[in-house]
Amino acid sequence: MKIVNMSRRSFLKTTAAAGGGLVLGFHLPGALRFANAANQPSALDINAWIQIGADESITVLVPSSEMGQGVYTSVPMIVADEMEADWQKVRAEMTPVGASYKNPIFQLQATGGSTTIRGWWPQLSKVGAAAREMLVQAAADQWKVPAKECKAENGMVVHSSGKKLSYGSLASAAAKMQPPENPQLKSPDQYRYIGKPVKRIDTSSKVNGSAVFGVDVDMPDLLVASVRVSPVFGGEVASMDKAAAMKVKGVKSVVPIPNGVAVVADGYWPAKKGLDALNLKFDEGKLAQTSDATIFKTFHESLDASDAAPVHKHGDADGALKTAAKTLEAVYELPYLAHATMEPMNCTAHVTAEGCDIWGPTQGQDPSVWTAAAILKMPPDKIRVHTTFLGGGFGRRFETDFVAQAVIIAKAVGKPVKVIWSREEDTQHDFYRPASVSRFEVGLDKEGMPVSWKNRIVSPSIMTRVFPDFVKNGVDGTSVEGANELPYSIPNQHVDYVMRHVGIPVGFWRSVGSSHNAFYVESMIDEMADAAGQDPFEYRRKLLKDSPRHLKVLETVAEKAGWGKSLPDGVVQGIALHKSFESIVGQVIELSVSSAGEVKIHRMVCAVDCGKIVNPDTVIAQMESGIIYGLTATLKGEINIENGRVKQSNFHDYEMLRMADTPEIETHLIASNDAPGGVGEPGTPPVAPVVANAIFRATGKRLRSLPINKHDLKPATS
Repeated sequence: MKIVNMSRRSFLKTTAAAGGGLVLGFHLPGALRFANAANQPSALDINAWIQIGADESITVLVPSSEMGQGVYTSVPMIVADEMEADWQKVRAEMTPVGASYKNPIFQLQATGGSTTIRGWWPQLSKVGAAAREMLVQAAADQWKVPAKECKAENGMVVHSSGKKLSYGSLASAAAKMQPPENPQLKSPDQYRYIGKPVKRIDTSSKVNGSAVFGVDVDMPDLLVASVRVSPVFGGEVASMDKAAAMKVKGVKSVVPIPNGVAVVADGYWPAKKGLDALNLKFDEGKLAQTSDATIFKTFHESLDASDAAPVHKHGDADGALKTAAKTLEAVYELPYLAHATMEPMNCTAHVTAEGCDIWGPTQGQDPSVWTAAAILKMPPDKIRVHTTFLGGGFGRRFETDFVAQAVIIAKAVGKPVKVIWSREEDTQHDFYRPASVSRFEVGLDKEGMPVSWKNRIVSPSIMTRVFPDFVKNGVDGTSVEGANELPYSIPNQHVDYVMRHVGIPVGFWRSVGSSHNAFYVESMIDEMADAAGQDPFEYRRKLLKDSPRHLKVLETVAEKAGWGKSLPDGVVQGIALHKSFESIVGQVIELSVSSAGEVKIHRMVCAVDCGKIVNPDTVIAQMESGIIYGLTATLKGEINIENGRVKQSNFHDYEMLRMADTPEIETHLIASNDAPGGVGEPGTPPVAPVVANAIFRATGKRLRSLPINKHDLKPATS
């Protein structure tokens, strides 16, 4: 469907327009403080981040959407540790929309790119430390003693004499103080929570059912809408039987939406029945002849195109290739993939003359505001976004198509409306992980070590649609990430990129370009090791002589997995390594392939260097999650296009990894004092190559495309 898109420049312009709004801050009963968004509140405006209740509870406002990745715990841990709060009294709550809450890395209130801890740790450390110093000073003032005689300790301020005052009793006085500009941060040896496993704050509410996800939103007079848009991307409604839909009991209205229609009713089931009764016919438009065959024909032809944009060049790759002792050439390809979040797309909106309220599971608070403002022609400060829990995100919920639908429909009917997509609508109208192809031309010396590396990548561009200002000189950085800067010591390199759009909507998918390029690069490194007659682990070790962090991860995962050890008959190992979002992940897999060609994964060992760690349990959980997500895509994932439409429709033909298919997963964290890296996405990229590399060792068959289940892995018969 057509959605409202904004370039980064437009985002910034709209941000400025939103500056007149007020962001409600704080924490004190009867002493609310406001922060004017136009003034861009400082990092130490603790009122925007901490609420101290009369019951001594401490609520930390979390600026990132909670979609299962654990930010409702890790963010409060940072603040609570510096603040010396009692963890048993710490709560978490999602921030409202406001200038204080724009991610420091990409200056947008949104969640993505594995940036929550990377972006917010420095700022929120200061917020917690400032709150601690203000509370200590408030106690010192009350006791009329020097602040140096007092210390914060587990939610109390303690005087050297033994006197104590609770944070709740001091909060009102502390709130009147000017926050210190440079509060004293703790040293790592003083941390009470950071770096230690801490139980998640949101677990109990998700277990007992009190957690509110988007589909749980309810209110008086709420109507429910079911939607259907053209099965062919860009198509339009040609005809429908509105009268038949209106005859369905409970149906209230039929509302046109871009590229489709919505049926509004007093519940989801009558809305769906009304939608089915419409007997919709579509004008399919210009993409009706598009298919996998036409798409990949375009991509493969582009491998020899003259409009390739340079990405990375070092030395003379062409010259070194000509004099190499051995040359290798390989072409890899990957399909489109859907996000398949467990909670389908949904959003609730209520539009009145005074403004618009949006309740939903969104990764993009700012984009949601500006999308609604553009549709309604309202000032952005009239749009209020209430972020619920997300039943999965993976990048899909950064988009605003489902938000736009809710706003359009709610405006049309004049009542609050909850839009709920069917699973079929969700599968067939995603913003997909781009399909792509990648060609390598590699030269090896007489010892089998690389002297030349040429890599061309062909794919659609995500950023051209979403943030066109970030596309520079024909290169979308998300398309080439993971391929543009290799950790391996190869003297002559040339990487370039060909952008090709074929009409299929593409968007951010967990680990974005690294989900492609890790497969391409790490599979090619294994091909080189095989051509050199060398062990793939030892081959990588030699090439990582100038990359100590990568080398440590590689050696750690090999050691923990027992690389090269004796294994049961038929079981083999594979290895892969990749850096994404400032974290380095190495993986070793153990798998077997049966005589029927069926792949059985027995064990996955993972090592990660993600810099400083807030909650090790979160890192481990995210590695496991990323691995399972990657295994699903590697073994089963494929979106096929035929006659301009997606063939898959639900979990029966877009399968997920089942519990019975999930291997033992073992994660090892590498201690580091480096700046924190991301953990939500980096576990996914190495999965595809580690599986494919192991399958080669098991079968001798080199897989240069995915998913695995489309390949015949049965042993050849004589």
